[in-house]
Formats: sequence, structure tokens, C-alpha cells
Amino acid sequence: MAKQITIVGLGAGDLNQLPYGVYQLITKSEHLFLRTKEHPIIEELHSEISFESFDSIYEENDHFEDVYHKIVEKLLEKADDADIVYAVPGHPLVAEKTVQILLTDGRQRGYTIVVQGGQSFLDSTFQALEIDPIEGFQLVDALTLKSDQLQLNGHVIITQVYDQMVASEVKLTLMEQLPDDYKVMIVTAAGSSEQQIKEVALYELDRETRMNNLTSIYIPPVENSETLHHQFSSLRGIIAKLRGPNGCPWDKEQTHDSLKRYLIEECYELLEAIEEEDYDHIIEELGDVLLQVVLHAQIGEDDGMFSIDDVIKGISDKMVRRHPHVFGEVMVQDTEEVLSNWEDIKRKEKGSRDKTSILDSVSTALPALSKAYHLQKKAAKVGFDWPTIDGTWEKVKEEINEFEIEIASNEDERLMMKEFGDVLFALVNVGRHYKIEPEEALTSTNKKFYDRFTYIEKKAVENQKELQDMSLEEMDRYWDEAKKLVKRDKDETR
Repeated sequence: MAKQITIVGLGAGDLNQLPYGVYQLITKSEHLFLRTKEHPIIEELHSEISFESFDSIYEENDHFEDVYHKIVEKLLEKADDADIVYAVPGHPLVAEKTVQILLTDGRQRGYTIVVQGGQSFLDSTFQALEIDPIEGFQLVDALTLKSDQLQLNGHVIITQVYDQMVASEVKLTLMEQLPDDYKVMIVTAAGSSEQQIKEVALYELDRETRMNNLTSIYIPPVENSETLHHQFSSLRGIIAKLRGPNGCPWDKEQTHDSLKRYLIEECYELLEAIEEEDYDHIIEELGDVLLQVVLHAQIGEDDGMFSIDDVIKGISDKMVRRHPHVFGEVMVQDTEEVLSNWEDIKRKEKGSRDKTSILDSVSTALPALSKAYHLQKKAAKVGFDWPTIDGTWEKVKEEINEFEIEIASNEDERLMMKEFGDVLFALVNVGRHYKIEPEEALTSTNKKFYDRFTYIEKKAVENQKELQDMSLEEMDRYWDEAKKLVKRDKDETR
């Protein structure tokens, strides 16, 4: 029959801080088990107590999760024969994974689990560092630390920094958020006679050799707001202030409608940066696009209509919903199947709203070339498409012929424009078959034309000539030179 497991905490310090009740339990218990014997109190009471520790399990396993589960299995096995006491460093309910597993798995399997007191290392750490957690405090586990979970505006204590290897991982994670020379504190055996506190620059964190299972890292609150300017919450706060009572007059005047042209401009500037493969420029332009998104969200919040949280939740829900092959049980073979599933899910989401035309989902705000591309894609999904590329080429030739006939008649400019539009539409269809987005293609050609023509202008200046005084043959020669220079530059970068 399963017996009782009593869990006690050894505290963070030495014997004079141990509660008397806990002292009696561990000194009188005939079946005392320790997660680790590496603790000041165990050293002091070594001759007075009989115990079994699980330190060997740490040495036999590479992953802490395996260690914790094996310790629990051992404890449950021992509790089949007698009541046992399980002693852990600090407080049983603070940063003690084995205790959490015992409380769930042990009780589910019929064992009686009782948690007794013990002083948390936090009390001693607060006292040693002279900090007040009411100002904002976060406790995180070094073994599961993620940079995006850190709340660096308050006090942060990272526990379970057992050795230099763990300290190195902590350092790398913190350096994703903080400057390399940011001052942090290494706190070991807080509250005991062996207490040590050492301030180091972040980059030196894993150079400290005196680390053990009583070591924690303290990160003081960030006081310089610019240090956290890389965080999304900082950008959100900046935009809110710009539109606040004491903010910028221009920002406060903006509306969704007034910002439309800026969003379009910023998107095109981003496309230009991508075309140039200039990563610094891409970063800058992505920032400008993000600024527009956050500005629109702040206007929505100021109007009481929606906030950036609604925007983020909406897109997060959509991404999970439309990727059941990633977040669910659906299996897919390739990209085509992914896109097909996407369209099916999208159609079901729209429900009755989707009963007009499948083309209505193409935005009316798209540039004409891009809109033609997406209209054709939608129609092709239901089979309205040439079965082979040959058909699309024939259509191009047909439309060019009709355009030439209309030009020859020279009777109606409006009809000539329409026939020219048909030629463009047919060419877009050819590009679509080769997965070429027309706006992207034409943007690339525009840049190419600009670069080559400005080369001709440069040569005209070098030869002290006006452009209008140069012959077409001269211009063509410099045009070809510009082409060769670009080719040479590409060959040299390969």
C-alpha cells in the first residue's frame, strides 16, 4: 500500500535559518531522501542524519527532464514500503520541478503528498540585493530561459545557474536583449555564511568559476529606455505618445484615409530595397512599413474601434487556422496542396459572403498589372486557363495583331488603348505560367532602365556634351557599356 511522501525545503542558507519543524523532520526521519546533498545545511548536519541523495542520477543523464522523472520514480518506489521525507533546496514550491511532478503524477497514482515549509532562496536574495519585488519582479529558470519572456523593466532573477555551461547559455540569451557590457550580478548562497555577490559585465558572465546549485543571476531593471527600443512594446509606446495629448501635431491629425498614400509609398520603397538586395535599406524600409501598421492600429485604439492586439490576434488565429498541416493533423504532399487547402479554408471562412464571384477576393486597390495577375490566378483555380503554355503565347500573338490593326485604322484612341490593354493582359498570363509577378518584373526593368540611362548621362557629362547633342548611336554604345559593367560586376561577386 502506498505511503505518504512529505516534502520539505532546506532553505537557501545555513542551519540557523532552518525552521525548527523542518529540522526535526529531517533529523528524525528514518527514510530521508535528498535531491542533492550539495547544500550548506547537509554539510552541517552530515553526522546527525541518515539519507540517500539523487546526485548520481544527475551524473548518469544528459537532460534535466530525464533526471527529474527518474527521481520521482525512485521516490514513488520507496514510498511503496514506508513513509518517506524528501528534502529539496530552498522552498518546495519555488523552482522545484520534481515537486511539481510529484504533486501531479504522484497524487494521480494514489500517493499521499504533503508539502511542509521551508525558506525560499528568494527572501534571502531580496535581502542580499536590497531590492523590493513590489517594484516589479520576475523569476525565471535558466534551463528554460527564452529571451522574449524577459520583463526587463523590473527586477529579474534567473535561478538554477548550476555551472559555466548554463551561465553561457544564459549570457547568449540575455545578449539578444541587452548590451554586452550591461551590469548583472552573480548571487551565490544568499543568506548563508558563504554568501557571495559579484557584479560583472554581461559578456563576462560565463567566466566566473564559482557557480553551483545555489547560484542565481540578478538582472537590474533597465533604466535607459533606448536600451529596449528593439522591443515591439517600445515602438507601441512611442507611437501612443506621438498621438497623445502632448504628442506631435502631425501624428495627431492623421486618419486611416490620410495615411493611405504613405503606406503605398513605403511598400514600394521596400520593394526597391529588396530589388537592390541592400539589407540595411531593407531593415529601414521594413521599419517604415511597420510604422504605418502601428500608426493605423493606434488610430483604431484612439477611436475605440480596435487595437494592435486585435490585429495580432487576428493574423495569429488565421495563420494557425490556415496551416492545419503544421498546427493540426492534416497531411500535405507539396506547396500546391498547401495553397489548395488555404483556398478551401478561406472559402469556408467567408461562408455566405463568398456567393458572388470568386474574383471578388482580389483587392480593388492592387495596381492594374498585379490585379490582372491575381484575377487570372483565381480563374485558373477553377479550370479557366490554357492547358499548356502554347495557348497563352498564341493569345499574345492574337492580341498584338488586333492592336496593330487598330493602330493602322487610327480611328479611335479609346479602342487602341483597350487593345493595348489586352496585349498587356495576355503577357501577364504568360508570366503567370512561369510564376513571374508582373509588378515585380516591371519594377526590375524600370530600375535597369534607370541605371543604364543615368550611365549615359554620366558619360555625356564626362565628354562635356548635352544629351540632346548626342547621336542615338553614341547613346546605344554607352547603353551597351552599362550592360557589360553590370554583367562584369555580377561575375565578380559569384
